[in-house]
Amino acid sequence: MAKEPKKKAEAKVPLMTLAQLKPAGGSRPKRVRVGRGHGSGMVKTGGEGGKGQTVRSGGGKGPAFEGGQTPWARRLPHRRGYSQKARDTGHFRTTYAVLNLHALSNWDSSSEVTPQTLRESGLIKRASDGIKILGGSKPGKTLPSGLRFRDLLFSQTAREALQAAGATFEGE
Repeated sequence: MAKEPKKKAEAKVPLMTLAQLKPAGGSRPKRVRVGRGHGSGMVKTGGEGGKGQTVRSGGGKGPAFEGGQTPWARRLPHRRGYSQKARDTGHFRTTYAVLNLHALSNWDSSSEVTPQTLRESGLIKRASDGIKILGGSKPGKTLPSGLRFRDLLFSQTAREALQAAGATFEGE
């Protein structure tokens, strides 16, 4: 019997070494080198603007500044119950979560349509100051008959379309 020659141990070559690792392209942008000549576009003030208040961290005028004129909040008559509804949109204006009619085309007519059921079904994320149903429709989408609505607001076109489909409204 002839002896077979021993095979040399083959070295296992790793697929990648630590030295070959690189970050994904674009994940580490090149830093801006400030004050390195006119060609860089970041000379003199280095992107910080002019001198004084605007350069400082947190500096600037603020949202209520009116060019030196007495600010609105200080011009107000100081009496109880003064309405700011016309001025401040963030605190006093009512914002509704809106839903178009065509979104209710697959709704089960045996269950009532309320803010809670709309949230559970995922049709709206949150009801800010209420939910308003608008009359938007898509071709090919029809409303199920006999829907029951509670604690919702409706646009005029949506109300007319739902009444034509035989919907009932409670707790408005």
